Amino acid sequence: MEFIDLKAQYAASRATIDARILAVLDHGQYILGPEVAELEARLAAYSGARHCVTVASGTEALLIALMALGIRPGDEVITTPFSFIATAEVIVLLGATPVFVDIDPATCNIAPGLIEERITPRTRAIMPVSLYGQPADMDEINAIAARHRLAVIEDAAQSFGATYRGRQSCNLSTVGCTSFFPSKPLGCYGDGGALFTNDDAIAAAAREIRVHGQSRRYVHTRVGVGGRMDTLQCAIVLAKLERFEWELGQRQRVADGYEALLSGRVQLVGQARDRSSAHAQYTVVVEERERIQAQLQAAGIPTAIHYPVPMHLQPAYAHLSAADACPVASSMAARVLSLPMGPYLDDASTRRVAQTLLQSLRRPAQAGAANDAHAAADADADADADAFDDAAAATSATASAPANSATA
Repeated sequence: MEFIDLKAQYAASRATIDARILAVLDHGQYILGPEVAELEARLAAYSGARHCVTVASGTEALLIALMALGIRPGDEVITTPFSFIATAEVIVLLGATPVFVDIDPATCNIAPGLIEERITPRTRAIMPVSLYGQPADMDEINAIAARHRLAVIEDAAQSFGATYRGRQSCNLSTVGCTSFFPSKPLGCYGDGGALFTNDDAIAAAAREIRVHGQSRRYVHTRVGVGGRMDTLQCAIVLAKLERFEWELGQRQRVADGYEALLSGRVQLVGQARDRSSAHAQYTVVVEERERIQAQLQAAGIPTAIHYPVPMHLQPAYAHLSAADACPVASSMAARVLSLPMGPYLDDASTRRVAQTLLQSLRRPAQAGAANDAHAAADADADADADAFDDAAAATSATASAPANSATA
């Protein structure tokens, strides 16, 4: 079993992907070729944003967004401690200071009720992360930002394709940034990312910054970076867009299957009713994580931890806040466990993962009690199978066949 099955995804789209790659090899415009503009137009239409600017990675998207907003040394940017390190890294690279705000224990996203107390005269922006594929509480965050005249950058590296109150992730704030890292819901075969905005000035600045600050060839009007997304990677994302809506439906099918078997038995990262998730990960919260992870591995089930050390406890960032500043993030970091997820995970595999997890939770480490606990867990798991089958049937309409047309 694969944690994320990219091989199956490629097999399903091989003809389209190969044709797109060969088209680039034929025309030879590897930097800012026609596929770059085509992808930007398609992604802008999909998100509803006025502008999409493709860039070299999700990290580069965040960095360029901050640069386009004029973030500089001495400024502060409020963000979550519970994310990949790039979220804080880009702030520090510009000489600004990340100010960590603890997370909501239900969703693992930044807790909006704790943001306002951390705002100071040096605060310039708020950068929430749409963790595990689910948008943060963006309306509440935007309202706080409006009161204090701050920009909001949605770190949507994991949530492209998700919705929030009927609107697409990446088009929920001043700027939205996503990643096309291969394991993302919409991924390329290397690094890639995109920045979204409805602000003409920010878009213009981002386009200049990504080519070393050039307004035209060899005229550098601002400090920039080498941040372009190459044409081949754009071509691959264009090919994958053909099945993207279908794949999102399949991810939801897998998530529904897990929930049917695990809800009420395992602590799940909560799903708010007013939004959807792209399900970049499916994450549970467990005690004795090391033991459980080892038992799943022994059963041939891969897992991952997103993320084992919150940013405010990372050696390079620990000086920015007290060790006990974000207790919920610290607690979750010690207990989260991500299960296999992806559009090509079949129902039998989903059931096996869930049932093995339940058995691992109920089986004590002591060998003497293991057999009785194992038998009880197996009986419970068999009883749960009907709930799983009901969930699978409820989503069978979306699972029946892939979409053959473009999504935007």
